[in-house]
Amino acid sequence: MKRTPIYGLMAEFDSATDLVAAAERTYQVGYRKIDAYSPFPIEHLAEAIGFHNSGVPLVTLIGGLIGGLSGYLMQWWIATVSYPVNVGGKPFHSWPSFIVVTFEMTILFAGIFAVFGMLALNGLPMPYHPVFNVGRFAFATKDRFFLIIFSTDPQYSSSATRQFLEGLGAKSISEVPS
Repeated sequence: MKRTPIYGLMAEFDSATDLVAAAERTYQVGYRKIDAYSPFPIEHLAEAIGFHNSGVPLVTLIGGLIGGLSGYLMQWWIATVSYPVNVGGKPFHSWPSFIVVTFEMTILFAGIFAVFGMLALNGLPMPYHPVFNVGRFAFATKDRFFLIIFSTDPQYSSSATRQFLEGLGAKSISEVPS
C-alpha cells in the first residue's frame, strides 16, 4: 500500500493568544519551518514564527535602480548618440532635462518590480495548497487559528512533533498530506 507523503502537522487553536503563544514556543524550541493561519491579522504573529525580513523592499529598490538607469541612459543615448539636435545652444548631454523621465521610469519600474516580486516571493498564484486537504482548515476563515510545522524542518519527527503540539494545548492535530 502506497503511503501519501506528509506535508506537515497542523495544530488548531481556539484563540489568537493561544496561537501566538504556541508559535513563540515552537520557534523557541528550534522549529524554523513553520507557518500560522488566522481569520484576521494578528499583531506579533509574524515575529513569533520567525518572519522578520521580506525581500520585497530589495526587489523594489533593484527595480527602481534599473528603471532610473534605463530612463537616464535611454535619454542620454538618444540626445547624444542616436539623434543629437542642438536646441537653443544647450549641450547634447543636458542632464537637467533628463530628470523628469528618469524619475518617472524609477517609479514605474519600482512599482512593477514590487508587485511581481511580491507575487513571486509569496509563491503566487497558487491554485492548490496542501493545507486545504485538512477538512477542519475551512474554519481558518471563520473562528479558528492554525499552526503548521512542515515536514521539511530539520527537527521534524512525526511522533515527537505530535507530542510537542499536544503539549501546547492544541484543540486538534492533523497530518497534512502533500
